[in-house]
Amino acid sequence: MISHMNMALRSPMLLSRYSHLLSAKLQIQMHLSTSPLTRKMSTDARSIASQLSNSGLLKTQGLIGEKWSDAYDGKTIQVINPATGDSIADVACMGGRETNDAISSAYDAFRSWSKITAAERSKYLRKWYDLLMAHKEELAQLITLEQGKPLKESLGEVSYGAGFIEFASEEAKRIYGDIIPAPLSDRRLFVLKQPVGVVGAITPWNFPLAMITRKVGPALACGCTAVIKPSEITPLTALAAAELAIQAGIPAGVLNVVMGNAPDIGDAFLASPQVRKITFTGSTAVGKKLMAGSAETVKKVSLELGGNAPCIVFDDADLDIAVKGTLAAKFRNSGQTCICANRIIVQEGIYEKFANALLDAVQNMKVGDGFSDGVVQGPLINEAAVKKVESLIHDATSKGAKVIIGGKRHSLGLTFYEPTIVSDVHNDMRISREEAFGPVAPLLRFKTEEDAIRIANDTNAGLGSYVFTNSIQRSWRVAEALEYGLVGVNEAGISTEVAPFGGFKQSGLGREGSKYGMDEYLEIKYVCLGNMNKE
Repeated sequence: MISHMNMALRSPMLLSRYSHLLSAKLQIQMHLSTSPLTRKMSTDARSIASQLSNSGLLKTQGLIGEKWSDAYDGKTIQVINPATGDSIADVACMGGRETNDAISSAYDAFRSWSKITAAERSKYLRKWYDLLMAHKEELAQLITLEQGKPLKESLGEVSYGAGFIEFASEEAKRIYGDIIPAPLSDRRLFVLKQPVGVVGAITPWNFPLAMITRKVGPALACGCTAVIKPSEITPLTALAAAELAIQAGIPAGVLNVVMGNAPDIGDAFLASPQVRKITFTGSTAVGKKLMAGSAETVKKVSLELGGNAPCIVFDDADLDIAVKGTLAAKFRNSGQTCICANRIIVQEGIYEKFANALLDAVQNMKVGDGFSDGVVQGPLINEAAVKKVESLIHDATSKGAKVIIGGKRHSLGLTFYEPTIVSDVHNDMRISREEAFGPVAPLLRFKTEEDAIRIANDTNAGLGSYVFTNSIQRSWRVAEALEYGLVGVNEAGISTEVAPFGGFKQSGLGREGSKYGMDEYLEIKYVCLGNMNKE
């Protein structure tokens, strides 16, 4: 189960009647450390923000049609650098009125955008991709500035995120229909694929570029228009990407961005009959609310929700590959990804050896500001995220688990947390049942292959999973038995624009990326031509 706390951490929006679950402050003023290191990092961050502003990519207004717009009531929200606690910028705090205008703009633009040829849409998207890559360094700096991940990871996210735009530009020209052999000689039957309409895209803070491009790329390629609602915590990357879309020549109204009052924006999406599709990445709890809210107007819904990824290490695994893969699967983005290894399930014959090897690797991980050389783990996104991790570790240790490294806040202060390994974990502890969304690796033991599969599948989630074994037969058996949408065998870096991303069970509906992700933005129309033999 995904806790209410985790829902609030991951969700970029909540409906108004559930707004009590949202943190009262979306940005926590985290001036918990005044060390010389912190002051130096703060100065560097301000310098980078100034450079981004001079480049024209540091936008603070929403995009409605062809205009950059302040909130109609003048309200703003602070965007906080989690590595320093400093305010980066004040951005427009929009609500229902601005969202309705953005929806209207997207609806008007849909009439023309959906009519141009696939080849024309492809050219626009290709230009957008080229601009994203040309500004890779600035975008990566912006991601690290507002989200906190190491700059190297941010550079990787830009390439990964831009890849969805490139792939969509290519697939735009491959949205094929079908000719169906008719049962009667005077009829001709064929199938068309047509864009669904206006898309409301709701994205989280942990991948502020890639979660947008993974949705908007295929939507635009199919002929849809979009209103993006980025997380209030990390809106700056979304606004910079929108600016580059404008520079690419994408027509006014095709892409809109609103951010601010999450409940009001969400309610506007759900209430509008002009929004025909909701695509959401966030918690399972909020995804369920969106499903319910979409029923009134019967919207098409895609949901990429919470995970509880198992990482199964068998006795016959290559230890070096297993440790390297576990590090990547667990500690990427400080454990703040939806397919992070949430449970490290290790066969008893290799358990101690694996734990010692993982310990050696983890104790060498450098924690710090994402702009500092050699840093592999940045801060958690906010204070609530730290408290969630602390709560899970307290529950586990109170039930017999042992912290073998880490387990506390880092000496850097703020929301930095030590990379942590917890041994002797059982599947009934909270740390095995809930997404930690932090740098904590819980180690569980198992005896047989059947035990591993049972433990791995004992969850309502079913998004990412990992298996390490040198047996090709076992890799097939286990991959087929795991109730997960993604399975990495001897590999942790499994996300790519050319493969489908999505979950089983309560981890969501639909797929993103690949040719399968294109279908999420299309309606299928059957046409029957009769009396074709008549002259």
